Amino acid sequence: MSSHAPARPAGSARREATRARSLRWALGLGVGLMSAIAIVLLFLLTLATNNRALYERNFSWLVAVNVLVAVVLLAVILWGGIRLLLRLRKGRFGSRLLLKLAAIFALVGVVPGVLIYVVSYQFVSRSIETWFDVEVEGALNAGVNLARTTLDTIAGDVAANTRTASNQLVNVPDAGAGLVLERMRDQLGANDLILWSASGQALASAGKSLLTLNPERPSLQMQRQAQQQRVAWQIEGLDDVTEPRPDLHVSVRVLVLVGNPRVGLLAEPRYLEATVALPPALVTNALAVQQANREYQERSLARVGLRRMYIGTLTLSLFLAVFGAVLLAVVLGNQLARPLLVLADGVREVAAGNLAPKAALESHDELGELTRAFALMTQQLADARGAADRSMQQLDGARARLQTILDNLTAGVIVMDARGHIRTTNPGATRILKVPLAAWQGKPLADVPELGAFAQAVQQQFEAFLGSMDHHGLDHWQHAFDLHGASSATAGLASEGISLVARGAELPGNARLLVFDDISEIVSAQRTQAWGEVARRLAHEIKNPLTPIQLSAERLALKLEGKLAPAEQAILTKSVNTIVEQVDAMKRLVNEFRDYARLPSAQLHPLDLNELVSDVLHLYGEENAAVPVRAELDPACPRVAGDAQQLRQVVHNLLQNAQDASLQSSTQTRQPPAPVCLRTSWNPTTHRVRLTVSDSGPGFPEHILRRAFEPYVTTKPHGTGLGLAVVKKIALEHRARVDISNRVDDGVVHGAQVSLSFEAAQQGAG
Repeated sequence: MSSHAPARPAGSARREATRARSLRWALGLGVGLMSAIAIVLLFLLTLATNNRALYERNFSWLVAVNVLVAVVLLAVILWGGIRLLLRLRKGRFGSRLLLKLAAIFALVGVVPGVLIYVVSYQFVSRSIETWFDVEVEGALNAGVNLARTTLDTIAGDVAANTRTASNQLVNVPDAGAGLVLERMRDQLGANDLILWSASGQALASAGKSLLTLNPERPSLQMQRQAQQQRVAWQIEGLDDVTEPRPDLHVSVRVLVLVGNPRVGLLAEPRYLEATVALPPALVTNALAVQQANREYQERSLARVGLRRMYIGTLTLSLFLAVFGAVLLAVVLGNQLARPLLVLADGVREVAAGNLAPKAALESHDELGELTRAFALMTQQLADARGAADRSMQQLDGARARLQTILDNLTAGVIVMDARGHIRTTNPGATRILKVPLAAWQGKPLADVPELGAFAQAVQQQFEAFLGSMDHHGLDHWQHAFDLHGASSATAGLASEGISLVARGAELPGNARLLVFDDISEIVSAQRTQAWGEVARRLAHEIKNPLTPIQLSAERLALKLEGKLAPAEQAILTKSVNTIVEQVDAMKRLVNEFRDYARLPSAQLHPLDLNELVSDVLHLYGEENAAVPVRAELDPACPRVAGDAQQLRQVVHNLLQNAQDASLQSSTQTRQPPAPVCLRTSWNPTTHRVRLTVSDSGPGFPEHILRRAFEPYVTTKPHGTGLGLAVVKKIALEHRARVDISNRVDDGVVHGAQVSLSFEAAQQGAG
């Protein structure tokens, strides 16, 4: 799972935090704006019954603002709904949860709003109808009539009093009318009295008119009415007045025709004008009743519009509340679902193996704490995985180092189960046993060709070791084995035979460890050393008596010469010659053993192997050799580090053995011997030079092939077997590998070959 997916960058986390803060600010601003509009709307709705004019003035822009807000909210809701549907169609994780939460919150907000709207609608409709009752209308009309009748009655009384008082001016001339008017003003309680001529000229006055140069004259209509009815009156100050005011002055103006004492056609009539103030309380009540009646009539005529206005206001309020509730439902649902979505997304990523740091919300509620706890848990899991990965890397490194060590061990290692099936091997085991053990992994060791007896012996050692572990207290067993093949023609371990020392131990899980080393070279070296000691002692013990024996035989022949009969003389001569020849043969044998035991240490110097071989081959020309020698020298061969004298001896020994084998085969087949092949080759990969001598003889028998380099092991009737032993000893001195094998083709032996592999000399080596 490490997929490990990459950790979330810090810039992305900061952008998400900034976006979350912006969303919270926008949400708070929208809620505040909607709350302000709702408060203003409710306030105006409350004032509607008490201040209709204010409501009517603000109704148009209030409706416009509500409609605008409703459109904006509807657009936001549609946008959110479309986004939610797109997320749902795309199968985005959490879309169904968001849709469910939004539907729940919207349902919780819409259902109560609709219920309140229905109740309010019924209440408003019925309340408005109850406002315009017949009894209320009759009471208002009666009040208006009462106020009007009261004012008319008071005005009539003032007119009657003024007419009665006007009789005091009948016989009073114009010049003395002022004093009479003052008395009359006090009697009537009038604010002002003016005596007018028929032409409209003020003859005398009392009250406020004294301070006015040109008092306002009565209207022609009042003059005509006064001429006809001798008295006329009207109430002034109520024109265009809709409501009581503190500065309002209402009075009754009375115009009375005054008799003239002069009789004749030229007598001009006079008019008395009196202005009497009406009681303020009466005027105020009359105006209030009149205003209430007027408003009632207006509202009665506009009851349908009023009902529509109230219902429209309620409808706008409902839309505003519903849209706000839906928007808040979506936003709050998103806010509530966001921590759950963060957790679900994190859980899904963790299930997919991505343990990168997860987002955590900064809110201080339980869900925020849960997201932070989940992020902490994920971080701990990531740390644990990192520690586990590091441990696995260390384990892999240790395993790789162990495998490297096993691969480079010269010893062979085989791990088996309790039934002897191969679990693991190293290249050393394949190299020692000369069998591709990797191909036999999972199979019994006993099924491997040529290793059946070895596997059986190893199994017996394990059984004996495990059976007596409680008694001996050892943790391993050790035993030596000699492996021999079934046929001399094979190129595996059977061609040479292998001496092994093996150690076995028990591993956990009932596994078994087998470690073994090839000690064939050690055994061969021990044998060689033993033969060298034998040769030294033979040379010392046998050579000394040979000379006296030879001298005694020669002296005996010399003393008895001519003293014996011819028959005895012939026997004596033959016997002495035999003794001398055998003593010479014994001397030569002893000298060979002495030379083998006293072979000096090699003095290694860089030399050209091809040149050395060419010098030796001069002695094996056609005129000197019974079997021809064919040379195949690789000109690319570099110099090797060697002792020229000892290497010449090696080449001589190999060529002589090859020629002898070829002559032996030629004698048996009665055909001319095939040439002996001497070949040199350079291998740049291994950086080694190989010298190979091959013949066409009968090859080596199996028992000879396994011990060909030991002294006195030979196929020649009269050979000592020291030739290849000397070759082996010189090869060891030169740190060269020597191999011997039969040349096999289609199962038929066509000769033998001996190869020596030398390391190339380093540049500048001396």
